[in-house]
Amino acid sequence: MATLVFGMNVSLDGYVDHDRFAPAPGLFRHFVAEAEGQVGSVYGRRLYELMRYWDEDQAEWGADHRAFAAAWRRQRKWVVSRTLVEVGPNARLLDAGDLAGEVARLKAAHDGEIEVAGPMLAGRLTELGLIDEYRMYLHPVVLGGGTPYFAGARPPLRLVAHDRMDGDVLRLAYRPA
Repeated sequence: MATLVFGMNVSLDGYVDHDRFAPAPGLFRHFVAEAEGQVGSVYGRRLYELMRYWDEDQAEWGADHRAFAAAWRRQRKWVVSRTLVEVGPNARLLDAGDLAGEVARLKAAHDGEIEVAGPMLAGRLTELGLIDEYRMYLHPVVLGGGTPYFAGARPPLRLVAHDRMDGDVLRLAYRPA
């Protein structure tokens, strides 16, 4: 059975915002390795559309960006949306009206890690009790507002791992208590 993991960069005050801070090169390489090892990712529409950036090579990309793009393109993607009618390569739409059933079937059908991409979707999956691990990549920035990492339910958690990543970023891994 697959493990459903929600991991994102987060500010000290609990917000996610890819425009206001980003991973340093060493942490980005960590994310490349994670993407290469994951079974796939479950996306909400907004983040899926943002991530489609990786479908087309960009002239300014270095080796790490090309490696991430290759991993993104190879990876299976499941997209939860009530408005999209089609998705790109290696992707399929999930029935948003049966989110619990769809994700439970994905977990049962695969071994390894499936990433949950996006705090809004993670909030819904948390309410359904489907997320097995939360990984917070805590950056030393304060945003003062934005999209919270926990956008819905705030589950009781227990710390299972912590380590220092590139620079001053801490990775905190929690499982539901």
